[in-house]
Amino acid sequence: MDIKNLITFIHVAELNSFTKAGELLGYSQSTVSFQIKQLEEELDAQLFERIRHTIALTDKGREVLSYAHQIHQLTKEMENQMHSKQQICGHIRLAMADSLCDSLLGEGYEEFRRKYPGITLKIIAAGTKEMFRLMNHNEVDAILTLDNHIYNTEYVIAREEQVQIHFVAGKDHPLCQRESLSVKDLIGESFLLTEKGMSYRRILDDQLAGMSLEIQPILEIGSTRLICDLVEQGNGISVLPDYVTDRGVQEGRLAYLNICDLHIQVWKQLLYHKDKWISPQMKSVLAFCMEREFHEKEG
Repeated sequence: MDIKNLITFIHVAELNSFTKAGELLGYSQSTVSFQIKQLEEELDAQLFERIRHTIALTDKGREVLSYAHQIHQLTKEMENQMHSKQQICGHIRLAMADSLCDSLLGEGYEEFRRKYPGITLKIIAAGTKEMFRLMNHNEVDAILTLDNHIYNTEYVIAREEQVQIHFVAGKDHPLCQRESLSVKDLIGESFLLTEKGMSYRRILDDQLAGMSLEIQPILEIGSTRLICDLVEQGNGISVLPDYVTDRGVQEGRLAYLNICDLHIQVWKQLLYHKDKWISPQMKSVLAFCMEREFHEKEG
């Protein structure tokens, strides 16, 4: 059995397209079709259902895909073992919530480049729905979400943890003097918020809608770092994850507001598709994300 045929099969299955797999691998569509036909003849099984211009894995195809991933991974592990001194190289695509870009790539990126100079990254800031679209179309290798807890058997959760979210104000804001506040106390305040419909902003708006309330922010922007700076300067209040505001609170530049009638529950999750092959470069990037973004250890 030709390992190249298995690799082609994996890419066709992930991309749901003979044409896209050929473009990715540098083959013509006729070459891809021939390789799949050859593999089907060797296994005496139909791997794809071909209906008009669409394809889908058969039950046998899904079974073979699982074995193909294992064979591909073992082949790569053998190659790596035989060339253990060879540098890990490759290109990895990550989609994530905008607010996680700074924490992931801030102080730790230099260390990552030192350790893996052969790995290049493409970071795509996106909302949760768009992240899953990209992952399902194999346009990204993994996603880092900040949203409600997500569970689906199609995806592997590499790591997850709950994230604390607080209403926050500059240290001299009058609301900081009050021990307890209700959401209604805040509705008339000047809010600086992340973009509408994005991760925890969407969760906030949904919970407020359930209370027949709505916040009209004076500024909407994707950069949580900028929001944090503007809040420190006294330009308004915000709702931000603790990993963004912790330093400002510890240094006395920001203060958390105690809101008694609203609790926002958010999860940070690192996920990839269950059919995705974990290459050495992807394994390295996943480990980097886990080390940088998660406090709770696995198991």
